[in-house]
Amino acid sequence: MNDKSVETRFLGASGLQVPVLTMGTMTFGGVGRHAPTGKVQVDEATRMVDMCLERGVDFFDTADVYSQGLSEEILGQALGKRRGDALVATKLNGPMGEGPNDRGQSRHHIIAACEASLRRLGTDYIDLYQVHSVDERTPMEETLSALDDLVRQGKVRYIGCSNYSAWHLMKALSVSERRGFERYVSLQAYYSLVARELEHELLPVSQDQGVGVLVWSPLAGGFLTGKQRRGEAPPADSRRAANGDTGTMDLEQGFDIVDALDGIARERGASIAQVAINWLLRRPGVTSVIIGARTPEQLADNLDAASWELTAEEVAALDRVSARPLPYPYWHQLKMNRPRLRHTLADSGL
Repeated sequence: MNDKSVETRFLGASGLQVPVLTMGTMTFGGVGRHAPTGKVQVDEATRMVDMCLERGVDFFDTADVYSQGLSEEILGQALGKRRGDALVATKLNGPMGEGPNDRGQSRHHIIAACEASLRRLGTDYIDLYQVHSVDERTPMEETLSALDDLVRQGKVRYIGCSNYSAWHLMKALSVSERRGFERYVSLQAYYSLVARELEHELLPVSQDQGVGVLVWSPLAGGFLTGKQRRGEAPPADSRRAANGDTGTMDLEQGFDIVDALDGIARERGASIAQVAINWLLRRPGVTSVIIGARTPEQLADNLDAASWELTAEEVAALDRVSARPLPYPYWHQLKMNRPRLRHTLADSGL
C-alpha cells in the first residue's frame, strides 16, 4: 500500500481503505466482445499502472470475462513484483467456456473460476472477489458458502457483489448473518449523471447496511466526455457507436447535462469528464469511482478528477439538470416525509 495524498475511504463496514478512484482494466486486451472498449497491451498497461501507483491510486478492478481472461493476465504482468503495493479486485459469473458449468455461481464454478483467476493474475490471493451479477438459479447459500471457504483458505480477502437489486443485496446479507458466512463488503454498480436510479434504493441500503459502493461506467460509456453533442452521431471509434447506450438514457436531457458540465469545466479549467467524475465523488455513499482509459493521456485526465472539488453550488446545478421524476413509491414517500424532514432541518439549524 502507499501513502500518497489521494483521498481514501473505508470499503463499507470493513477495515480496508481504498482510494476514491479505482483503475478499471476492461480496456486491457481488446479481444472478443470487449474489443471496442480498448486494446491496451502489456507495455502500455504497465505505464498506466505506474501512473496510478505514482498518484496513490492502488486499487485495480478486472474480471475473468474481460477479453476472456486476457485483462487479468495483462494486469498481473503489469503489476509484476509490485503486487504487494496494490489491491486487486476481480469478478466471476460470466461464461468462460462451452460447458454447462463454465458460468454462474455454483460451488463448482466459483472454485474453478477463482483458481483460474489466481493463475492469470500471477498471485496467490485476490483482495476483493466479486460476483458479477445475480445468478437466479444457484441458491445464495451455495454461493456464499463457497466464497466463505475461499476467504478462510486465504485465497480471497474480501467479497463483494455487482449489479444486484436492493432485495438481492439484502437477501445475501441476511443469509450471511444467519449462516455465519463472510458478508459482502461492496456493491459495484452503474451510476452517473445520466443514470441516477441507484439513488432510489441501492445507495440508501448500502449506507444503511455498511456496504461500500464502487461505481462503474461513471462517464456513461463515454457520453459524459462531451465528445458527442446534440445533433451529432457518436464518434466512430467510441464504445457508444459499437455498443449503444448503457442502460436507459434520456438523450435530450443527456445533452443538457453535457452542456452544464461544459460550462463548469470551462470555468474550472478542467475537462468535462473530470467534472462528471467529481460529481460522483461528492455523492453520499460512494466509496470509489472506477475509471478506465484507452490511453495514458485519458488516464491522466481522469486521475486529475480527484485533485479538486466542485462547490456546493456547482453540485446543486448538476443535481437539477440531471434530476428525473421519481417512480412510485419514492415520490409518495418523499411527499409523506417532507414535513418531518423540514422539522429535522429546522432542529439542526439549517
